[in-house]
Amino acid sequence: MTTIKAGLIQMSLKADTGLSPAEIRTRMVQAHIPLIEDAGRRGVQVLAMQEIFNHPYFCPREDPKWFEGAEAVPDGPTVALMRELAREYSMVIVAPLYELDAGRRYNTAAVIDADGRFLGKYRKVHVPYRPKGSAEQYYFGHGDLGFPVFDTAYCKLGVYICYDRHFPEGWRALALNGAQYVVNPCATVAGNSRYAWLLEQPAAAVANDIFIGAINRVGTEAPWNIGEFYGSSYFVDPRGQILARASETADELLVADLDLSLIDDTRSTWQFREHRRPDAYAGLCHGA
Repeated sequence: MTTIKAGLIQMSLKADTGLSPAEIRTRMVQAHIPLIEDAGRRGVQVLAMQEIFNHPYFCPREDPKWFEGAEAVPDGPTVALMRELAREYSMVIVAPLYELDAGRRYNTAAVIDADGRFLGKYRKVHVPYRPKGSAEQYYFGHGDLGFPVFDTAYCKLGVYICYDRHFPEGWRALALNGAQYVVNPCATVAGNSRYAWLLEQPAAAVANDIFIGAINRVGTEAPWNIGEFYGSSYFVDPRGQILARASETADELLVADLDLSLIDDTRSTWQFREHRRPDAYAGLCHGA
């Protein structure tokens, strides 16, 4: 298969944050179902949602209340439902969620194949901590699963989550591990990141000869009110061309066709992989 139909879902918060994490999780999942079903009807083959898609972005402050929202992967309720939907629509689904595993919690994305099989998970590797606005290390352990690439029914798929995107090493690792398409689920508000949003993923796509689907939530979220999540989810091809882009403000299912044959074309034209010099990069492995 050379062309796949890919989908991205961006969404605003659908519940008051005074509710319990379990109640919010249920409402957010229910709000996504119509868009997931629409993706299935439209023939989407690979679908991805935003970072921690079934919760608010609760990380600006330290509050143990949100620990209750973590669930097992793959044995929790969200992955179980996503597996049913994947099977029903023969659709690969990437479900980013808050994972609980043996008492530790992670910012995780579950990857489900088109037949409903759980293929595995990616745990966010680069976890920020800033006292004002990004206390993620309070909630999440550092990812310990490396940079897996999942051999799905339609493509070789990688995941890189939000803050990860600022680190080129992971993009490179995913590409070298065989990824053709990498999804980057995010929760990003307006500010310093706004310009970088349309710069980093296209640059990574070009440097690594891959397609990227970048997903960002929309709206504002009380009580944190750290700014407006500006949506603008998009697809970019290995030449750095943006193929489709979503609204800055609305819930949306964005769909595009990704011609995977373009990967071989760009690799043979630019030959970045052949011209790499790993022998010259040794210092990078020692924190230089």
